[in-house]
Amino acid sequence: MARSTERVAAGAPLLQVRDVAVEFQTIDGPVHAVEGIDLDLAAGETLAIVGESGSGKSTTAMAVIGLLPGNGKVTRGSIMFEGEDLVGASEGVMRTIRGRSIGLVPQDPMSNLNPVAKIGSQIAETLLAHGLATRRDVDRKVVETLAAAGLPDAAARAKQYPHEFSGGMRQRALIAIGLACDPKLLIADEPTSALDVTVQKTILDQLDRMTSERGTSVMLITHDLGLAAERAARVVVMNRGRIVEQGPARQILEDPQHPYTQALVKAAPSVAAVRLRPDVFRASASSAPEPDIAPAEEATDAEAAVVAGPTAPAPVVGAAAAEGDASAPDYIIEVEGLTKVYSVRGSKEEFAAVQDVSFAIPRGETVAIVGESGSGKTTTARMVLRVFEPTSGSIRFDGQDVAKLKGGDLKQFRQRVQPIFQDPYSSLNPMFSIERIISEPLDFYKRGSSKERAARVRQLLDDVALPQTMLRRYPSELSGGQRQRVAIARALALSPDLIVCDEPVSALDVLVQDQVLTLLRDLQREYGLSYLFISHDLAVVRLISDYVCVMKEGRLVEAASSEEIFTNPRDPYTRRLLASIPGNELDIAV
Repeated sequence: MARSTERVAAGAPLLQVRDVAVEFQTIDGPVHAVEGIDLDLAAGETLAIVGESGSGKSTTAMAVIGLLPGNGKVTRGSIMFEGEDLVGASEGVMRTIRGRSIGLVPQDPMSNLNPVAKIGSQIAETLLAHGLATRRDVDRKVVETLAAAGLPDAAARAKQYPHEFSGGMRQRALIAIGLACDPKLLIADEPTSALDVTVQKTILDQLDRMTSERGTSVMLITHDLGLAAERAARVVVMNRGRIVEQGPARQILEDPQHPYTQALVKAAPSVAAVRLRPDVFRASASSAPEPDIAPAEEATDAEAAVVAGPTAPAPVVGAAAAEGDASAPDYIIEVEGLTKVYSVRGSKEEFAAVQDVSFAIPRGETVAIVGESGSGKTTTARMVLRVFEPTSGSIRFDGQDVAKLKGGDLKQFRQRVQPIFQDPYSSLNPMFSIERIISEPLDFYKRGSSKERAARVRQLLDDVALPQTMLRRYPSELSGGQRQRVAIARALALSPDLIVCDEPVSALDVLVQDQVLTLLRDLQREYGLSYLFISHDLAVVRLISDYVCVMKEGRLVEAASSEEIFTNPRDPYTRRLLASIPGNELDIAV
């Protein structure tokens, strides 16, 4: 390792990356993941690196901290940190630098926290390893570290395990570990990608406070361009292992020069979504319902389907239809008074995850349910799928009470209502080929002959714009966007009428996300599909939904057309959700 014996010159960047290339050895030969990267990061500055999956942004960060996989190495260039070149540094030197001088907040808290170790002991391990605490005072410093990360009742939280924390609390714990040693540089790799907007804002505000108080530099890896523009002084845009554009954050996002950056901005739902996709809205603000005053009994149009909540009556679906009124809305599913109550282990208390929720989905339309983590939206979706049994209330699918379905009727229901789950990595069987994954529901329900099933699988691949060569591949050989397309193909296999989409694009970068949302919309137009769309990303919801139900603490607080919710929100909670969207104030010219 080339080491400097002099201190860093005054005004010099804390981090200088020059002409860095990273190569991975694979069975098919070397893969050049990063080519000729040049960037600077000043002391106390926040720099965002953005780009789609596979662009090299995380590889660049891992090269800086010396955590490349065993088959990866820096093949040329220099990484100067405080005047010392980290390229070629021994593992012993890097262990000293990691944590103490360069901290890391990784993306997935569940896979980066030890599930069998208490949170406090994981922070203590970091402090003790770098000599920043003794056995005598480590417990006190652990509590101080957790409190600084914004965790309430830090002393009690230190004694808990990761599974006892919410997603936001786990992310705070990772931030606490990353900043425990007061590093000069913090690498935050997608630190809030799986969190809802309000929790995301709270955590990022806390991270901003902690780093600015300590003068910490931040390298923020993100696919959210609005977040990058809002939180970083400068933005670096990467594509296929190269930097294509970099400069002041607002300038890059408001006036992108490179075609790739322009494509990213155009595809990003979190940046001025309405101006990017004005054509997707079919519902108009003028026809939106009045949730507090328009009773569902008087409904004569589809907007009344989503009039629901604590102060609004459940929709009375059959009134107009029973009288032969042809103008009555045609609902694929009607939910009335849905409630789910859980017993609290070790207590006589009960927890109501969903309370008196009512809504209906017009056939061929999309109803989105939004809200923070713990609001009850996923529990509602799983009751619609009949994965969970409701405590009370009713779900009617095509006029049939779902709770009473048995035998052949239940089997038919499960064919007509299909799910698409959030994580394309865990929702596909890694031991099955893509052909077997898509054909599995056809085989189970014995749809057609083996020849007809094979033809159906090939047709489904065409429908989701995947090449036939994918049939023999396995999920591990596909990108995240390709995996999610396979999941969509599987959901379409049985020609369902309703698809329940539970956070289907939250794990995808903006370009792939845009492709998947466009695919869902095109399939809806072609096959007349109805969607129940669950999401914490309000910008995505604005692109895809016709109607929106807003949930808070298990209840519906507001429901209306998508246009009405986003242009004229009435409940303070809805307004707070909208105000938390990263980059919602940016003026994007596309």
